Amino acid sequence: MRRITLWLLSTVAALVLLFSYRTSTGASITPEVVAVGTAPATSAGSGAETYTGDVVQTQQGDVQVSITVADGKITAVTVPVYPSGSSRHEEISARSIPVLVQETLDAQSADIDSVSGATFTSGGYKESLQSALDAAQLS
Repeated sequence: MRRITLWLLSTVAALVLLFSYRTSTGASITPEVVAVGTAPATSAGSGAETYTGDVVQTQQGDVQVSITVADGKITAVTVPVYPSGSSRHEEISARSIPVLVQETLDAQSADIDSVSGATFTSGGYKESLQSALDAAQLS
């Protein structure tokens, strides 16, 4: 009888510890984290125009890119629509979108590398970026 009681108490203790454990991916990342990674409008004075790309559907969620163009150069990139259906999607977006934005500003085109671990988001981003570049008549 003593063994059964000890076994029961240890099993209950193990289950309580198991279900109370919080993983690092359990924390919710708010969309503001991704918005911080987008480039601010630098020198977006007179003559600057904003072009919005198509909404691209990916396996992870929709992606849409907007660019601000002044004097034939991309001065700002925003991503108003990005995969955010779960904490995992938000984590991937928070990590990959700032990298994609910076690569876009550096390359001044859609000829940028994909972010490792964010293949679908990167593909959707590049496709939407290309449609925004086409609308701005920048290729």
